Amino acid sequence: MAKKLWDKGLPIDQKIESFTIGKDKDWDLRLARYDVEGSIAHVSMLEKVGLLTTDEKEALVAELNTILSEIILPGNFVIEEGVEDVHSQIEWMLTRSLGDLGKKIHSGRSRNDQVLLDLKLYFRAEVLEMVSQINDLFTALLDQSERHKEVLLPGYTHTQAAMPSSFGLWFAAYAESLKDDVQLLHAAYKIINLNPLGSAAGYGSSFPLDRWHTTELLAFDGLNTNVVYAQMGRGKVEQTLSYALAGVAQTLNKFASDVCLYNSGNFGFLRLPDELTTGSSIMPHKKNPDVFELIRAKTNVITTVPMTVSRMIGNLSSGYHRDFQLLKDAIFPAIDDLKEILDMMSYAVPKIKPNEKILDDPKYNVLYSVERVNELVVKGMPFRDAYIQVGKELSEGEYEPPKELHHTLLGSLGNLGNEHIKTAMQELMDLF
Repeated sequence: MAKKLWDKGLPIDQKIESFTIGKDKDWDLRLARYDVEGSIAHVSMLEKVGLLTTDEKEALVAELNTILSEIILPGNFVIEEGVEDVHSQIEWMLTRSLGDLGKKIHSGRSRNDQVLLDLKLYFRAEVLEMVSQINDLFTALLDQSERHKEVLLPGYTHTQAAMPSSFGLWFAAYAESLKDDVQLLHAAYKIINLNPLGSAAGYGSSFPLDRWHTTELLAFDGLNTNVVYAQMGRGKVEQTLSYALAGVAQTLNKFASDVCLYNSGNFGFLRLPDELTTGSSIMPHKKNPDVFELIRAKTNVITTVPMTVSRMIGNLSSGYHRDFQLLKDAIFPAIDDLKEILDMMSYAVPKIKPNEKILDDPKYNVLYSVERVNELVVKGMPFRDAYIQVGKELSEGEYEPPKELHHTLLGSLGNLGNEHIKTAMQELMDLF
């Protein structure tokens, strides 16, 4: 039976062990490949500084690659009964195959910096995948924007009809919002992509470790130089990432809210295909936007994660605390949910069908009141006088809406500026 990495041979209370491990073994499975990759880099560094021979390094790396092949094939790798976590499992497998040589892998490393490293490698990979998903959705939104740029849509302030908008503007607004969300994700990525390995339990090591060697092997941008700060990164990294996830979620939440509203019978601004709706058990006419309602609810939950993380790490002194273990319970499901939502949004957005005759309804004639004011201003009337005159025309029933629009303002109806948005997004994507 494998021992815990911290086991000193004392009896273990099974009730306490179950409580302290919690869900960690389940979450650890997704860290397995990163634990192996980090261990391969660590072994290479140990050989470089003379703590392993070349033969020992080669034997360890070969066995680690064998374990990695098991991990990559779904279902082949498990954390065995009695083994505490993925780190113990991998060291146990090495020791079972290589004997005492397997035990040498932990030289110059603590489980603290090992966990930090695994999490950073995992978060880095997840951010890159999410950014790719966001870019797919961004493209779908801009495609819809261009396709429907001539289709007018009521713009609202205070939930009251305000001025003419368009589906071109509406779709592109969310594309540009995603661009800013990617900016925030990039900031999180830069903080994630620094190597903590070598900080050990948070106070370094007396071994002559080469931290730049592992940094290069693991393709980090740099390292967390101060070993105390490297350990303080536990929680701070999750907090920074959680804010980025919440930013994306907020954009998707607002879009889903718009879709639910615009799809309703009283608005009728757009139609959803049958596959994106569900019916009622007693009302045969119902086509409910369940997909977007669930997106709205799920994204609301994701926006609460920064507060959850903040409360978990609040009031903790420097150094490691077991509290950090629960960060996985908060951040891992949020990552999973957001990726699932992004995938669904990219599937659903191209299927949205705008109503092309919305502004034909006379009730929307008031949307053109500002156009009428501007028309008078162009003819020489002071703006305040024009404003008063149009207000009088409206109240006295003499108002005639000028429906011929000739907007040229960048980012407005007649000049969406989508190429500017697309270029800005590509510049961001190139940073990753």
